[in-house]
Amino acid sequence: MPNIKSAKKRVKVTEVKANHNKAFNSALKTEIKKANAAIENNAENKAEAVKVAVKKIDQAVAKGILHKNTAARKKSALAKKANA
Repeated sequence: MPNIKSAKKRVKVTEVKANHNKAFNSALKTEIKKANAAIENNAENKAEAVKVAVKKIDQAVAKGILHKNTAARKKSALAKKANA
């Protein structure tokens, strides 16, 4: 456990940020799974599900949670599945 005041604060801030990132990542994965399920079941809302997932991926990049190349790969895979 840190003794210096600024180090104590960093521990708290890091924990809050980690929890926020974890929650966002979980929501992102959920949206991607929903989109994949909609594509596999050929649901009528599959285009909407893919659109929501792509938006969530773009938000993750903007917040610095995902790297832009990772996001591009995920979006490309979704689009490829949707168009197949």
